[in-house]
Amino acid sequence: MMVAKALATVHATELIRLQCYEGLDQSAALYEWNYQRQLLSIQAHRGTDADAVEDRIFSEKYLLERPLLAAIRRDKAPVLLIDEVDRADDEFEAFLLEFLSDFAVTIPELGTVTAKRRPIVVLTSNRTRELHDALKRRCLHLHIGFPEQRLEERIVESRVPGIEKSLRTQIVGFINQVRTLDLKKLPSVSETIDWARVLVLLQATELGHEMVKDTLNVLLKYEADIEVALPQVSTFVAKASRHNVFG
Repeated sequence: MMVAKALATVHATELIRLQCYEGLDQSAALYEWNYQRQLLSIQAHRGTDADAVEDRIFSEKYLLERPLLAAIRRDKAPVLLIDEVDRADDEFEAFLLEFLSDFAVTIPELGTVTAKRRPIVVLTSNRTRELHDALKRRCLHLHIGFPEQRLEERIVESRVPGIEKSLRTQIVGFINQVRTLDLKKLPSVSETIDWARVLVLLQATELGHEMVKDTLNVLLKYEADIEVALPQVSTFVAKASRHNVFG
C-alpha cells in the first residue's frame, strides 16, 4: 500500500485501488450499469421508440466505473494498486492476467476501451495462496521485509509525533524480539505504529511489564500468539530497556 502511495506521490498522479477478496468478479472490478437510473429512464420514456430508449440507457451517463476501467480511462497514467490479489479466486486471477496483458476492456454496448496511458500497476500478496506462474512472470518481484531497528524507529518518529526517543527505542527493540517467536502473524510496521500511538495516548514514558500485557492485543492479532508471547514479556522488556540504556 505504502509503495503505491509513494509512487503516486512521486509521479504526481492518482492512486486507484482495487481491494481483492474471495468471490470478487469482473463486474465489481471493471464496470456496472446503474440499473436504478436505467429503470427510471425507461419509465420516464415509456411509449417512445424502444431502440432510442436502449441507446439512451446504455450510454456513458449510466455507466459506473470500477477500479480497473477507471485506471485505463485516465488521461494521465495513474497508479493502480491491486491489493491482496491472492485473496481473489483463480478465475479472477485468470481474467486479471488477460487485462494486464492488453490494458483493454470490451463493453458490449459501447465497444472496446483501450488504455489512454498504461497505468503503473502494483500488486500485493499476503501469500494466503500461491499465485500462478503466468501472472508472476509478468511482475517484478519485490519482497519487503522488516526494517532494521534504526529505520523502524525513524518510521515511528515520523508517524507518531511527540513520542519520546527512549520509548520509541524500547518499542522497536521489544517488537524485534517478538518477531523471533513462532507466531501465526508477526507484527508488521503498521502494528508497531498502532502500538506506539496507544502507548502515547496512555501517557507511557517507558515499557513496563503490566503496560505491555494490557496492550499486547494491539500488537498481536491472534489469541494463540498472545499466549506464546506472554511468558516472554518480562525478558523482552528487560532486554529492550537495556538496549535503550546502552545502545
